[in-house]
Amino acid sequence: MLTTHTAPTREVAKTLFTQTLFNKPDALVDEDGFLIDGAKWNAALAERIAAREGVDALEERHWQLLRHVRERYQALGGMPGMRRVCRATGIPREEIYALFGGCLPVWRIAGLPNPGEEAKSYMS
Repeated sequence: MLTTHTAPTREVAKTLFTQTLFNKPDALVDEDGFLIDGAKWNAALAERIAAREGVDALEERHWQLLRHVRERYQALGGMPGMRRVCRATGIPREEIYALFGGCLPVWRIAGLPNPGEEAKSYMS
């Protein structure tokens, strides 16, 4: 079953991150909601981040993409290109947007660090 994404506004999402995602949000996420220490990432945390991003329950298709993005990030030390992600996972760009609402939520839910302002502008 394909679940759709209903993203909160950026300001609402930021407020949710800083107020309700974790008991001590500053210890886990930066001001933009990116995980500071990737070693603390796990499936339960991914589910909580997804909920704050407006993504319904993570299903196998979500996990397939998240696993791939994490693996590629660890191998490359950087952001994998969307075209290559789509090709490798067999998930079309349109489906990724339907599942997550864009690249930034994928990055956050995957527990990857803040990619920087320039990269975020490409991911929007």
